[in-house]
Amino acid sequence: MSFEKCLDEILELIDVQPCASIYDKALITRAFNRCVEAHSTQKRVSGEPYCMHPIAVSKIVISLGMDSESVAASLLHDVVEDTEATYEDIKAEFGKGVAELVDGVTKLGKIPLESKESVQAENIRKMFIAMSQDIRVIIIKLADRLHNMRTIDVMPVQKQRDKARETLEVFAPIAHRLGIRAVKEELEDLSIMHLDPVAYHEIEESLAIKRGQSDKFLAQIQERIKERVEEYVPGIVIQGRVKSIHGIYRKMYMQGKSIDEIYDIYAIRIITDTVANCYNILGVIHDMARPIPGRFKDYISTPKPNLYQSLHTTVVGREGIPYEVQIRTEEMHRTAEFGIAAHWKYKDGVNRTDAKFDERLAWIRQIIDTQREADDAEELVQTIKTDLAPEDVFAVTPKGDVINLPVGSTVIDFAFAIHSAVGTKMTGAKVDGRIVPITHEVKTGELIEILTSNQPGHGPSRDWLNIVKTNQAKTKIRAWFKKERRPENIATGKSEIEREFSRNNIRLDDENMEKFLTDISVKLRCNSLEDFYAAIGYGGILLSKIMPRIKDAYARFVRTEKPIEVSNNTQTRKVSKSSDGVVVEGIDNCLIKLARCCTPIPGDDLIGFITRGHGVSIHKKDCSNVPKCIEESAEPERWIPAYWDAERTTRFDSTVSILGLNRDGIVADLTILLSNLHVSVHAIMAKETKDGNCSIVITIGVESREHLENVITRIKKLSGVFSVERT
Repeated sequence: MSFEKCLDEILELIDVQPCASIYDKALITRAFNRCVEAHSTQKRVSGEPYCMHPIAVSKIVISLGMDSESVAASLLHDVVEDTEATYEDIKAEFGKGVAELVDGVTKLGKIPLESKESVQAENIRKMFIAMSQDIRVIIIKLADRLHNMRTIDVMPVQKQRDKARETLEVFAPIAHRLGIRAVKEELEDLSIMHLDPVAYHEIEESLAIKRGQSDKFLAQIQERIKERVEEYVPGIVIQGRVKSIHGIYRKMYMQGKSIDEIYDIYAIRIITDTVANCYNILGVIHDMARPIPGRFKDYISTPKPNLYQSLHTTVVGREGIPYEVQIRTEEMHRTAEFGIAAHWKYKDGVNRTDAKFDERLAWIRQIIDTQREADDAEELVQTIKTDLAPEDVFAVTPKGDVINLPVGSTVIDFAFAIHSAVGTKMTGAKVDGRIVPITHEVKTGELIEILTSNQPGHGPSRDWLNIVKTNQAKTKIRAWFKKERRPENIATGKSEIEREFSRNNIRLDDENMEKFLTDISVKLRCNSLEDFYAAIGYGGILLSKIMPRIKDAYARFVRTEKPIEVSNNTQTRKVSKSSDGVVVEGIDNCLIKLARCCTPIPGDDLIGFITRGHGVSIHKKDCSNVPKCIEESAEPERWIPAYWDAERTTRFDSTVSILGLNRDGIVADLTILLSNLHVSVHAIMAKETKDGNCSIVITIGVESREHLENVITRIKKLSGVFSVERT
């Protein structure tokens, strides 16, 4: 296809938009020509001209109804990143508005960060800051990601999976919060197609088999409803739809349901002119079909966080097949389909004083404010995964204000969602008039009253950090301790360090210890050692997260400083190093092997035992074969210090025992999960237990104890898994 033909298609697509008159076709044409010129020598992995990507992105942006600057920026969104053009060049040619949109979409690929997760976090942080200044940035970015996902098949398989996971965890939730339904559902479906292709195609085949039946069923229902409802509310529009593959996947594979147990596979959408007619139609629907109890939701009186409004009810018709009915006005329908983009598509742009528009951006500002008080850039990604999750609950304050929270949130989260001052003064809560524990999980429809105290010195408990669900609450609690309890934080931080260092056998004299801790604090961007202690004390820095790095730093430190003297006498010990990455003190050039009784991995505390004729056997300190009190054992002199070498690159085998429900597919789910985590499987054995459950013993390759613990945590979340233990 010629580039002239591509430009004609863009201009034709503009002409059919509801607000076609607002477009500056001259600006868009200039941006198109600049895009083709800038990318003229570049190719995509598929071999097609690179400029076909921004052209495709611009078409998506136009279909969402975005304005001329957005279309121009979508055509130029990779020019600054992938060519010699600069921000100033774009600003001079196309104006400040277009240049800032391009800059907001541009990635931070050249920032020297420590890990892939940090790169992702910083990219998303910049995107959110740009969003808070101009929401059009994220709409262009969503269009960019959508086209990349549509054409990702030419990429290596692992890159496909990585991009799909990021899309599902970050971009689809943002599209959901912005209310752009079509983009959200397509991103989710494309992600699942690459993350779990077997399940995706199973659902796709099931829907394909039923397609003829589905079309016939939906047509009959639409005709029946129109005939009945038109008697009372004339002029309605009726649409039918089948649930997205990702929506079915979530219920089948995450909630353990069969496809026949999903009540909203089929849905009928009824669009009318007024809110009053929505409720009138609801009455007619409930009169003509039997409603399923507990399946009615009124999102008109209580909109979703993305301002989605509609009445939802699930009924069973004469065929015995359940289906969902959604009833809304035309304006509600526009918001449901296009979300925030509807402001451009139907309203000739955005009035910045529009209260609803401002309300839509409140969650972005909240995330930015939260991250200003957070100490870890990677918390932003976690915030999106939890705080922007599609599932929400709605509870009411005594004044009638509706507070929405992620599923699983507690009354503490509810208090901080009202205001940080309410959260920090909280002493308890009443739900529907009765006192509940602070661990009570909020449920939709509950009336919650937060009990507070104004007594001086009262504040949140550190234990709340382990109770709350939302990152907003966690950040506010940490911020309170950071501000109000600095001396206490410093003392707590020192105490935690001393305890962990003692447990991990990290010992230095006072002078070297201060130097060592100062080095660590600088690497963690703390202004002083006291700031480092305080950050640990209020929870801004988690020792459990940084201890592996501290132990590696300690191993390097003791090699560069003067040798540590550890012994029954005062002589300096020699060291011996194994190919497995273990360092043994006190012996030169000896054979070192890992004990099979406990199979230690990096992160485990080690101790060596000098065998007779077979070198040194390395055990975990808590191994059953290691005496609890070495000094009182039969041969204490044969037990010697050992630790992991910081420069090791070896992977280690570890065996995990899993007990779970004896269900179809549990082993397949386990292997798919491990593949997604890039964990190699060396052996696997599954058998049915006497009580009818399933026992699985699996040997996997891991890098450290922290890595293994993360894998075990993920396995525990699999449907039907009762327990997971390292053996």
